[in-house]
Amino acid sequence: MIPLSTAHELFIGSTSVSAIGLSATSQDGIDAVSSEITATLEQRHGITNGVDDFTIATQAQLLGTVSSVSDVLTLLLAGIASISLLVGGIGIMNIMLVSVRERTREIGIRKAIGARGRDILSQFLVEALALSLAGGLIGIGVGVLASFGIGTYAGWGFVFNPVTVLVAVGFSLIVGIVFGVWPASQAARLDPVVALRYE
Repeated sequence: MIPLSTAHELFIGSTSVSAIGLSATSQDGIDAVSSEITATLEQRHGITNGVDDFTIATQAQLLGTVSSVSDVLTLLLAGIASISLLVGGIGIMNIMLVSVRERTREIGIRKAIGARGRDILSQFLVEALALSLAGGLIGIGVGVLASFGIGTYAGWGFVFNPVTVLVAVGFSLIVGIVFGVWPASQAARLDPVVALRYE
């Protein structure tokens, strides 16, 4: 127990009141209470021109601010994730293009013995899917371990949601299909005669 003046001096730095906390009896009465407080303070402070020297913040306003900040962070993280997916997809496409170039003769032999264009296309699409799925699973594993470690170290706890993992795997497969189609179609369109002569 300490005197009020001492508390003001130690914790606030002045003897003036800087903030007052109030609670309404119900959520519906918050606006009415806010209006009454505004009218009372304007009367006590002698404000007649409508320019208040105080501010009133309700929980709804604070929740709105938190929600807007959360939305901005979500958009920022979505942008970073999109860039990561784009870079990963371009990497898969480059790897598949190199694979097609290195295996041109193999493609020619397969076509010469009866493989159709869609067989070659499906072969390289499956390879692209396997690459993207492997990358996605490695990323998920690293993410889960990092989240568990940070949650344990910081004392926040750890929540594992299987739906998130399934969505991540789905995105990995979509990236593999989207960025694997062009290299696979290049392989499927190769002329077998030209491919057989390729060194």
